[in-house]
Amino acid sequence: MRLFLVRHGESLGNINEQAYRQFGDHNVPLTQWGHRQALEAGGVIASYLQALPSAGFGKLQIWYSPFLRTRQSKDALLEALPESFVGDIREDYLLREQDFGLFTEIYDHAEQKQKFPEEFEKWARLRSNSGKFYARPPDGESRADVAQRVRLFLQTVMHDAENSDHNLVIVGHGVTNRAVEMNFLHRPVEWFERSDNPGNADITLIEGTRSQGYESILLHQAADRQPGQEGELRDAYGADVTITPKPTA
Repeated sequence: MRLFLVRHGESLGNINEQAYRQFGDHNVPLTQWGHRQALEAGGVIASYLQALPSAGFGKLQIWYSPFLRTRQSKDALLEALPESFVGDIREDYLLREQDFGLFTEIYDHAEQKQKFPEEFEKWARLRSNSGKFYARPPDGESRADVAQRVRLFLQTVMHDAENSDHNLVIVGHGVTNRAVEMNFLHRPVEWFERSDNPGNADITLIEGTRSQGYESILLHQAADRQPGQEGELRDAYGADVTITPKPTA
């Protein structure tokens, strides 16, 4: 069995946190650069499968988060993948991004502390005393909560994924994809605390069988902007939108 974990491509939120507030976390689009990254990721998966023996794989079962940036990334993968490689395509809300509750759409810690001082201090204490994995932002989810719902998702897909030629693609987010890897490979909490989110459009490949065990590798690391490219392809993909400047006090 092979599981390709793909993080969404670069979104407007990745280059300007104001996008989360303007569009809502679920509705932040990819940038033009992020769409290009996701196309490249699809090509990498296609090349990997084409290099296998002709009978070495079954059709891809593709799962994706319902957020706009992951749906757009899924569509870009499908543009790059031969149609004959693709089987079922399904959305699952359990793959959505971590819910930060009261702090949703406010990613600047100074602003969080200014607007919600008591809640911020409580969350800071929880992170210090219990660790980031268990600390739950007010009215939101901890990373442990995300890992629990991801485990529920895996119970859905693993029943059909026991034979060696089964192939899955999950198009998700940084925290959710790490939670998939943690659950699948039985990583300890310490691993999650020490690990970083994958980069935009990075691909982690988990491969193996239940009897022989599974291993993971970073199959593809998406290209970052190079010096001189900082201003390129920063517009929203698929929509004529701009980010409204943050109001000044």
